[in-house]
Amino acid sequence: MEELVCLLNRVDDSYFDFVSAMIHYAEKKPDRLRRVLDYIKNNPNDLSSDIIKFVSEQEDFYEDAAYMNVG
Repeated sequence: MEELVCLLNRVDDSYFDFVSAMIHYAEKKPDRLRRVLDYIKNNPNDLSSDIIKFVSEQEDFYEDAAYMNVG
């Protein structure tokens, strides 16, 4: 997770809520962490909006939101 935090903070237009949201997404499953790390490493010039778009297009992105709506 430390590696992800470092990479997220190095994004040119990084900001606290962006880093926080990406960490929150990635910490739920090891596969999420791997996918986000791989994406950032393979796209080192991407901005926060590019990374957010990538994460929001993942099949499991809405799993967390579905759990929040229950109850």
